[in-house]
Amino acid sequence: MYADITPPDTALSEALQARLDGKTKPPGSLGRIEVLAAAMGLIQQSTSPTVRAPHIVVFAGDHGAAKAGVSAYPQDVTWQMVANMLAGGAAINVFARQAGIALSVVDAGIARDLSDLPAIGADGTRFVRAKVAAGTANYLDTAALSSDQRDTAIEAGARIVRELAASGCNTIGFGEMGIGNTASASLITAALTGAPLADVIGRGTGLDDAGLARKHALLAQAWQRAGAPSDALTVLAEYGGCEIAMMVGAFLEAARQKMTIVVDGFIVTSALLVAHALAPAVLGYCVFAHRSQEPGHTTQLAHLAAHPLLELDLRLGEGTGAALAIPLLKTACAMLAEMASFESAGVSGKSA
Repeated sequence: MYADITPPDTALSEALQARLDGKTKPPGSLGRIEVLAAAMGLIQQSTSPTVRAPHIVVFAGDHGAAKAGVSAYPQDVTWQMVANMLAGGAAINVFARQAGIALSVVDAGIARDLSDLPAIGADGTRFVRAKVAAGTANYLDTAALSSDQRDTAIEAGARIVRELAASGCNTIGFGEMGIGNTASASLITAALTGAPLADVIGRGTGLDDAGLARKHALLAQAWQRAGAPSDALTVLAEYGGCEIAMMVGAFLEAARQKMTIVVDGFIVTSALLVAHALAPAVLGYCVFAHRSQEPGHTTQLAHLAAHPLLELDLRLGEGTGAALAIPLLKTACAMLAEMASFESAGVSGKSA
């Protein structure tokens, strides 16, 4: 099903490294910026990669388990924050505007009719109506998503990315909004990495000690019901959200389109775990923006052998880490394109 998703061809590696080493600097002295430039060159199969029409897509959905108390915030915050994004007032709006990144917000499965919200927000943010369900079922009692809902969400995520690729975007980041979705991400992470569930549960939106203990108890109950299914698609149906399932499809399609994918934090990476299990080659298109404060994110990064660009103690979500990282991608590309070589600048190289 995903055989057409292939890793970047590495034949260009030597040419990219030679170009980096020929710049007016000691070899490797720009550290991770050089690694990033080389990775983008391989993704784009070019010694002069570019960030073209960068876009962040925030997928929003509600979770049936949220009403059981896995979050410090009520479920209504999901739709209220989507409205805030369309009004231009969320952190992701500010960060995206600052960095010149286009923004879309997707109703993947919000438990409210949002027909009154505009298609284009106050700052140009686009609202995509792709609701699969009015929230998921409660995974404490049954699978969160039916197989049909899961598959519909995956295809919707792929369709959104195809449209953006067709419009000229070659660099995409994913974000999410959904009260209770750190709990889903914890269950998915434990199931797909083999880590103990207790080790990948964090405070999410800011639970106090009593709230964190309640979250542990509720997720242990869900784990007792369904455990760790043997395949990633079943894991996604048992514990996922509509927004997480849509991100799975978005990851897969972005890799198929050979786009640079900027991976945000804990919840986004839980979707990547599923996509990676389905098509391991997707990892070759990913740049990891940051390390979240959620303890499970470090587990995810280790499982994927990933090295994030930033360590800023972020735990908001919304794609904010991706928005902060995209300027670094632009800088890496500009360094490859604009920095003089020893030869062009008439500067003596190391051998002299």
